[in-house]
Amino acid sequence: MKRFVKTYYGTLLIVAAVLAAWIYFTDVAKKINPVLFPNPQAVLLAFWKSKGLLLEGFISSMQLFLSGYFSAVIAGIAVGLAVALHPALRKPLMPIFHALSPIPPTMYIPYAIALLPTFKSASVFLIFAGALWPILLGTIQGVLLIDRHYLDNARALGLRSGKLLTKVIIPAALPFIFNGAGVALGFAFIILTVAEMFGAKSGMGYFIQYYSDFSDYKNVVAGMIFNSLVILAIMLIFDKIKNKYLFWTQLDDKTL
Repeated sequence: MKRFVKTYYGTLLIVAAVLAAWIYFTDVAKKINPVLFPNPQAVLLAFWKSKGLLLEGFISSMQLFLSGYFSAVIAGIAVGLAVALHPALRKPLMPIFHALSPIPPTMYIPYAIALLPTFKSASVFLIFAGALWPILLGTIQGVLLIDRHYLDNARALGLRSGKLLTKVIIPAALPFIFNGAGVALGFAFIILTVAEMFGAKSGMGYFIQYYSDFSDYKNVVAGMIFNSLVILAIMLIFDKIKNKYLFWTQLDDKTL
């Protein structure tokens, strides 16, 4: 706990200041609309009463999120490696990638709903489409930026095909792959929430939209806080994994 406080004391101070301001403006000064901005006690009570629905929504959301995101990770790395290592593929495909990648995945919602058999498959596709491009383009960039001397030295040592890929190319490109995967993680959560607001019957985004329709802002704020905590937890787990595999890229605070 002491280590946690020492590491995140700045963050904790900001959270405490925001909470104090929230309490002041809602309970003390009473200068804001109590319907739109319920006080912390009301939100906490709503959070407790809705904990079952929030947990159910979390499970439903994670089923969609994990399916779409990890499909994008696998496809993005595989296609990215293939395109980066084969100029015959890279030259015709890169202009297409650059043309398609800026298109917001939400533009595909009408087609996903019309063409795919279920809401679940449509949501998974949208998450996949949003998460794919950062991973794919990050993988390509990472491979193309590898110093050719490393590849020449590896071939001189007898590394070929599979071993060259796993021992040199992927490790060297890994920082760019992780950066792309981190960006994709944020996109995937945004798309997940948007998708659930359109046609879901459960989920973290559905929870917020449902209570928003009834102007029950205690539950809306509770749902937003719950979403933020889930995203924070997953991002922290992602950072732990990233730091484990990219330990050589981490700077010691003493060197700064």
